[in-house]
Amino acid sequence: MTDTTSGERPPRQHCITAGAEPIKLGSMLFTLVEPHRGQEVAYNRWYERDHFYSGCMIGPYQFAGKRFVATARLKALRHPGSAAVTGADGRGSYLALYWVLEGYHDVWNRWAVDQVKALHKAGRMFAARDHVHTLLYRYAWEHSRQPDGLPSELALDHPSAGLVAVFTDRADDVSAESFEAWYRSEHLPALLPGTAARLVVAADPLPLLVDAPGDVPRTEADDRRQLTLWFLDDDPATAWDEVVAGHERALEKSGMASVVAAMGFIPTIPGTDTYTDELWGDGQ
Repeated sequence: MTDTTSGERPPRQHCITAGAEPIKLGSMLFTLVEPHRGQEVAYNRWYERDHFYSGCMIGPYQFAGKRFVATARLKALRHPGSAAVTGADGRGSYLALYWVLEGYHDVWNRWAVDQVKALHKAGRMFAARDHVHTLLYRYAWEHSRQPDGLPSELALDHPSAGLVAVFTDRADDVSAESFEAWYRSEHLPALLPGTAARLVVAADPLPLLVDAPGDVPRTEADDRRQLTLWFLDDDPATAWDEVVAGHERALEKSGMASVVAAMGFIPTIPGTDTYTDELWGDGQ
């Protein structure tokens, strides 16, 4: 029997073990959230000081996480159709990304749903915010600007200056295989050299569990939609015309897909309220 007379909690049991597999990105959580106006600071502090860890980072087989923010000046650059993902222009101020070890998505996902439900029950959630786009994605492929460059597994730990999330829909007559081949053998080798785009990671949508928390809107996992994450060495505003607009022009010319949404972000600065007063501009 565990002695708890000292007031300390009994030790937690560790019953989940990983094998000797290499550390490979297998799936990810993409969660784009909008705090209610007037609650920006409180939301930011709750998320970075509690939920980032209690709701995600302490989970089994989750090996990286990072938070990003879209200020008003970055929202102004968004692709005109981005409301198809955000629901309305200007929504989606905070993005959190989490990497899950290859081969363990189902174990992690079951833990994540149960954990968030427990946090709800314990009163440790934050009501004054809305999920804009929260979905799971299966890692598909990656392309680095340089040979043996930044691997996706380290992308959330690397001090990237910016990130752009691009959602595309493949044309009906284009297969996933041919789209990937075009990206990796033609498009990205021509586009990335000399630009701020260090790494592109592609991922395909996965369904949420049927018993996922009710405050997360259900988003259908369209098998023609793909998410690409563009990790940048510069601010998205500086790289937008060359990288993001250049990417869209090449897609349109190829006829293989169309851009649904493109959104730029910069990393948050943990332990500060930086950017909480820059989320919205006039008319947003």
